[in-house]
Amino acid sequence: MKKCLLLGNGGREAVLAEYISKGYQLYSVLPYENPSIVEKVEETNGKYIIGNPFDQELVKNFIHENQIEVCVVSSDNLLQEGLIDLAKSLGLQVFGPTSKGAKIEWSKTYALSVVEQLAPEMIIKNYNITNENELEEAMQHYQDENFVVKPEGLTGGKGVKVGGVHFQTKQEGHEYAKACLQESNKVIVQDKVEGSEFTVMCLTDGKNIVTTPITFDYPYRFEEDKGPGTGGMGCMSYANGRLPFLEQKDIEQCSNLIQKTIQYLNKDSKEFTGVLYGGFFKCKDGIKFIEFNARFGDPEAINVLNALETPFVEVLEHITNGTLSKENCKFTNNYTFLVYVVSKDYAIRANKEATTFKLNTKAIKESGAKIYFANAKKVGEDTYTSVSNSRLFAIAATGQDFEAIRSKVYTAIEKYVDPVLDYRKDIGQIYIH
Repeated sequence: MKKCLLLGNGGREAVLAEYISKGYQLYSVLPYENPSIVEKVEETNGKYIIGNPFDQELVKNFIHENQIEVCVVSSDNLLQEGLIDLAKSLGLQVFGPTSKGAKIEWSKTYALSVVEQLAPEMIIKNYNITNENELEEAMQHYQDENFVVKPEGLTGGKGVKVGGVHFQTKQEGHEYAKACLQESNKVIVQDKVEGSEFTVMCLTDGKNIVTTPITFDYPYRFEEDKGPGTGGMGCMSYANGRLPFLEQKDIEQCSNLIQKTIQYLNKDSKEFTGVLYGGFFKCKDGIKFIEFNARFGDPEAINVLNALETPFVEVLEHITNGTLSKENCKFTNNYTFLVYVVSKDYAIRANKEATTFKLNTKAIKESGAKIYFANAKKVGEDTYTSVSNSRLFAIAATGQDFEAIRSKVYTAIEKYVDPVLDYRKDIGQIYIH
C-alpha cells in the first residue's frame, strides 16, 4: 500500500482524507488535530504529527522518515508557498500545482492576462491598478457603486467586494480599493455584471482534463444570500451534473478555457496537475470569467468526491501517471448536498474566545449523513472547540432523491448539533441573481 502525505486541514482535506484512505496509507502534518483527518490516519495505520505544514524542513524530514511516495496538496496558501515543489524535488508523485502553476490563483492580474490571451470574449471590463493615479482614473468611469473590487492576492473567497452588496456607495468602494492597493501595490476594479454565478472544476494530469459535476455554492452568511461573503455556507450538485440555468455548451465553453489554460501553464515545464477551478457568470451576452482557483474548492470538494464513482486513489494514479480520461474517472448520477455549521460570530465579528460545543458524531453517522471537520478539534467526549474564526464542520449527504438528502442533513443538524452554533436554513433553495 502506497504512503500518501496530505497537507492542509479544512473540510476539503477532511473529504480528501476519507477517499485517500480507501487505498493508501495516510500521513499528515497538522497544525491541530482535525478529527476527520486523524480518524483516517489511524484507520490506515499511518502517522500524523502536530506541526507547521509551511515548515519545509519539518515536512521534508517527515517525508524521509516515513518513506512517503505520494503528496496531495489542495490548499491555496500551501500551494503558493511551494509545498508541491518540495515534494517533486524529493521524487514524490504529486497532486497539485507548483507555486509557479498556482500563480493562476494567487495573482488575479496574472489570471486575467492569461484569459485575455486565450478567450478575450469572456473578460469583464476591468482596470489593473498599480498606483493611486490609476485608481482615480478608474473611478471616473463609475457614477455610483456599480463596480467590483478585487485584491491581488489570496483572500480565501472573502476579499472580493461587490458594489450594492458589500459596499453601498462609490466612496466606500473607492476606500476599499485604496486599502487593497496600499497592501499589495495592486488592485483590480471591474465592471459589475448581471448574471448567474457558477463554478466549473476540472481534474487534470497536466494534459488531459475531466470536468466534475457542476456545483452551486452559497457564499453569503445569511438566508436569501444576504450578509458578508464567506468561504461557503453550503453547496449542492444535481444528479445530471448540471445546474438548471446552464446548457451543456456553457460547460463546454468553460472546460475549453480550463484546458487551454492548463496547456498554457505547462507549455515550458509541467507546473500544473490536480484541479483547476474556474468561477464564471452566465450573462445575457454570454459566459464571463471571474477567477481561477488552483485547487479544489471548499466545500465543493466534498460534493465532487462524494459523487465520484471511480475510486479516488485510481484517479490519483492516473493523474500522477499522465493517463487521466473520462473512461477512468467517472461520476455517479446522484445529487449531493451539504451545509456548513459555524459559530454565531462567523464572518460578522472576530471572536477571541474559542467556541466550545457538543456534537453527537456517532448519531450523525448512524443517520446516514457524513460529517467533515474543518476548524475544530475534539477536547472531550462529544465535546469540541473551535481553533479559529472560520467554519467548524460540514454535514453532507448523497443520493438519488434531492429532498431526501436535504432532509437528512437538516434533521441531523437539528437533532445532534449544539444550538450554540449557527447555519443557513435555506441551502438547496437556489437564488439566481
